[in-house]
Amino acid sequence: MPIRILPVKVAAKIAAGEVVERPASVVKELLENSIDAGAAEIKIEVREGGKRLIRVADNGCGIPADEVELAFARHATSKISGVDDLACIRTLGFRGEALASIAAVTQVTVLTQTADEAVGTLIRVADSCVTHREGRGAPAGTVVTAENLFATMPARRKFLRTDATERRHIDALVTRYAMAYPERRFILTHNGRLTFQTIGSGRLHDVLVKVYGLDVARQMIEVSLSPAGQDGSAAVEVAVQGYIGTPSLHRASRDQITFFVNGRWVQDRMLTQALLQAYHTLLPVGRSPVAVIKIELDPGLVDVNVHPAKSEVKFHDPNAVFRAVQRAVRRTLVDQSPIPQVSSWASPSQREEWERRQALVGAGAEGTRSATQLAMAVQRTAPVADVKGESLPAFELPRHLPPLRVLGQVAQMYVIAEGPEGLYLLDQHAAHERVLYEQMLAQRAAAQVVSQTLLEPLTLELPPELAAVMEAHQSLLAELGFLVEPFGGHTFLVRAVPVILVQERGGDVDLRHALSNVLEEAMAGQQPLEREKEERIIASVCKQAAVKAGQTLSHEEMRELVRQLEATTMPRTCPHGRPTMIHLSRAQLEHEFGRR
Repeated sequence: MPIRILPVKVAAKIAAGEVVERPASVVKELLENSIDAGAAEIKIEVREGGKRLIRVADNGCGIPADEVELAFARHATSKISGVDDLACIRTLGFRGEALASIAAVTQVTVLTQTADEAVGTLIRVADSCVTHREGRGAPAGTVVTAENLFATMPARRKFLRTDATERRHIDALVTRYAMAYPERRFILTHNGRLTFQTIGSGRLHDVLVKVYGLDVARQMIEVSLSPAGQDGSAAVEVAVQGYIGTPSLHRASRDQITFFVNGRWVQDRMLTQALLQAYHTLLPVGRSPVAVIKIELDPGLVDVNVHPAKSEVKFHDPNAVFRAVQRAVRRTLVDQSPIPQVSSWASPSQREEWERRQALVGAGAEGTRSATQLAMAVQRTAPVADVKGESLPAFELPRHLPPLRVLGQVAQMYVIAEGPEGLYLLDQHAAHERVLYEQMLAQRAAAQVVSQTLLEPLTLELPPELAAVMEAHQSLLAELGFLVEPFGGHTFLVRAVPVILVQERGGDVDLRHALSNVLEEAMAGQQPLEREKEERIIASVCKQAAVKAGQTLSHEEMRELVRQLEATTMPRTCPHGRPTMIHLSRAQLEHEFGRR
């Protein structure tokens, strides 16, 4: 075929395919235009998952009458004017492709009016052509209606998912922008039914309550790192704010990790890795945290023009952003993570049943306190916003453990201790793991890991896959106290081991089994970063050396374990993310014994 220029309409539909992938893409572009227009209230109406109708109405600045048709021309925008502006973009939109792309694949109606105009403008566009225009009265702002998505492109329309699936994508998008801009009101309706609404209070926590529910929002703690710097060093160029879940709040996937860069929802592996490293040793293996993080920095230090959907960015100094996120989240977790509490109610239905029974029996003034109020009173969490938008009282979260008095041991697994706020049950194995882990990390940082030379070398024969792991990690294992030499084939001689393996438990550790387990966990790391690899191996060593469930401890040993745990920097979880203790508060005890 000869080379020729495609017709304008064909080119427009091809270009629109990069911008409009599904109904949520249309909602995204229209939402960003409303935000850039300074709207304080944005209403989104969706029918049939967005396939039938998408309407976004705002009270922003509106479009002047003489510019309405121009707004549908490709690459027409009011956000930038020259090449230099691309280096410092301060708006969500800037390419001038949104309305043109939407008009190429839907039937669009726009009703808009600026504050200084007496009459608004209504315009209809179909297949990239203006079909109707008239003057019409309207409040200041813009209403954009997109109907029959991909009606003229059946090949694209058949690839759309079910209405429920497309609705979920729209819900995720709207809730993210509501979290990014808590000072604006967002109202979302599906098929005429209100499904999501924010109050525009300006408090992110209020939006989290609407998005995740009160129970989850109560388990989230505030993160804040200002650009002024907090450690006496040079000024930090990156501001980090938001909310993160406590280590007890985690999910099986990473879809509840949300990042905003200068108000733009982005998906960035580097930022996700920084967050996960901050939670290192605090979460169970294979679990991910819940987090909403806002990053603010000079627009000139971030490039947003790297992805058709503008969902990815590039940083001028990614290491500085990485460090800022990791430091802010880690510091918050160390300072504010509460001790997990024993819950008296397994589900909301049980809680409601308890309240109903209390009402039926006509409990006294003290006994009528609802289960919800009681749970809120005994929880030590960050400030929570109620349904009316009022902040509930904040509780101080101790950075370290309260003073504990050891009472005894249960089932040769848990140490019972008494504190100012009730009873504490310590998992002796997890607690000892944390103690040994921080001791070994400190020795490693000072290059003073103590080894114990064995009287007779230990012969260790490994399967081929573990032998390969041993060879790959031999130098690192040597730095951690293991002196291992090849002995032909898949056999190795172990001449020295970390001293904690032979001293902490009176030398009753099966060294062959312990070293094999260390190698298996190293193999399961799937080529992590060097620091993660080192810490994973240290955690595995400590797991083998720590006291096990079923081991009887003397009163003095239990007191010493509690004392050493109190001295650690992260006493609430073991290196693998399991809790070291749970708390049964005095209020819960009083409730169980009928005193409340």
